Amino acid sequence: MNLQKIYEYALQREKEGYQFFKSNADKSGHAAVKGVFQRLADEELKHIEYINGLLNDLDDQVNKVSEALEEDDWFEGKAKEELLDQTLIESMIPDVAVLRTAYLIEKDLSEFYERAAGQAEGKGKEALNKLAKWERGHESFFKELHDKVYQEYTEMPWGG
Repeated sequence: MNLQKIYEYALQREKEGYQFFKSNADKSGHAAVKGVFQRLADEELKHIEYINGLLNDLDDQVNKVSEALEEDDWFEGKAKEELLDQTLIESMIPDVAVLRTAYLIEKDLSEFYERAAGQAEGKGKEALNKLAKWERGHESFFKELHDKVYQEYTEMPWGG
């Protein structure tokens, strides 16, 4: 297994994720929705920094970024509940397709990292498992958000 190629591929996917979330943050007209996508773009930047550290084999940098990511529980608890508030759900109805795409991006990345971790050993396996765990958290968040927004959408009277 060539970890460098795995990390380079992962880096490209994280950069694409960043562009997707940043672009949708910039397009959104609703402040809370804009905030959700901007926060995800910021998360992707952390992943990019982490993977760059892996590529550069700078253990101090990797550990520093890894600790910062572990401390960031934005996708859990109170913040998650606030994001799933009914008024936000209603405001995100125009973005239901974007939410589905976000979910699929995170799902694809988590599966990629899990497959790669299954073939790796040592620090490479540990790093890939960590990336998979982070992406699973994002995937779960977007699945729940998408499902709630979609449910709201399907219950709307025709014409909005």
